[in-house]
Amino acid sequence: MMAINSSAHHDDIADIGVGLNQATVAFPADEPLHLDSGKTLGPFTIAYNTYGSLNAAKTNAILICHALTGDQHVANRHPLTEKVGWWSELVGPGKPIDTDRYFVICPNILGGCLGSTGPASINPETGAPYGLKFPVITIGDMVAAQHRLIDHLGIYQLFAVLGGSMGGMQVLEWASRYKDRVFAALPIATAAWHSSQNIAFHEVGRQAVMADPNWQRGDYHAHGVVPRNGLAVARMAAHITYLSEDALHEKFGRNLQNRSDLTFTFDADFQVESYLRHQGSTFVDRFDPNSYLYITRAMDYFDLAAENGDVLANAFRGTRTRFCVVSFTSDWLYPTRESREIVQALNAVAANVSFVEIESNAGHDAFLLDEPEFFATIRGFIESCAAKRGLPTLDQED
Repeated sequence: MMAINSSAHHDDIADIGVGLNQATVAFPADEPLHLDSGKTLGPFTIAYNTYGSLNAAKTNAILICHALTGDQHVANRHPLTEKVGWWSELVGPGKPIDTDRYFVICPNILGGCLGSTGPASINPETGAPYGLKFPVITIGDMVAAQHRLIDHLGIYQLFAVLGGSMGGMQVLEWASRYKDRVFAALPIATAAWHSSQNIAFHEVGRQAVMADPNWQRGDYHAHGVVPRNGLAVARMAAHITYLSEDALHEKFGRNLQNRSDLTFTFDADFQVESYLRHQGSTFVDRFDPNSYLYITRAMDYFDLAAENGDVLANAFRGTRTRFCVVSFTSDWLYPTRESREIVQALNAVAANVSFVEIESNAGHDAFLLDEPEFFATIRGFIESCAAKRGLPTLDQED
């Protein structure tokens, strides 16, 4: 029998959405997850948040898949940072993902470090954290674990699955692997495979973590240390890729940080240096370094075409899912051409697909920001799909 732990949180919800429930579900050792590597993982736990209420027919569920450094706290105040949820502008009462009308589910991915089983979890065979004994996982493994969760919740077909960046990879995997389980899919600022450039950036980050003396070959828990400096550098390097040159120039330019003259030292003379150091130092307080290695590796391995005879269209053959693919003009990490490749593959199998390129100078992170055209796109697509699915729409409520 699987073990379930659930707790409702109703404090300080005026700005974060109504109906938050934080829960975990533990799948026992005799129900292991069969991984793409050929190994098995069991027991394993998935932590997840839900918002809103599931209707009687269980047809109003929306699954949100988080990105590399995200987690399940999509629309509530984060328990570690106390910041509002990473998509709280998009998810909540009356917002494009309306928690007054939809049952929103956001799980912490397999391999994560906010309650789901990952390298910091206890290995039942040793009684110590897995560390590098944790099996290497894939985007497909993350989605297979989510599939178990959705089955556990008694939901057959998800009304919609959406996510940006690595979350978008999960959306594509869901739409390919479990075609009948997804009514609508929104892959945002993502790609069907990880480019060599992105693999290269990830390798720099991993090497920064592993070069930190405190990494201890992944066994830092046993030594009572954390490779903070290495993880901070990895975060700094990655964060540069999330922004555009225009956004960096507009935000910082060559402005000095709390000084009027250069110090002629290696202190953070420039505002952009101080900003990156802050991003690095705050990240290490909420993220496990080994999880960073495993999750970036899963992204590098992602190649939906390779999984389908090197023809991306094969991944979607026979689909009845309705798609809306979204990209941003200044996103050089997952440029628009990679979204167009997804759209072309969907067109090749006569799938129902819309495509929107949003004008923005914010770079890859635009999908996390208050972008009115993006929000209007999400709202419009969700409303259109609700009408097709027979769910209440705003027009009907008015």
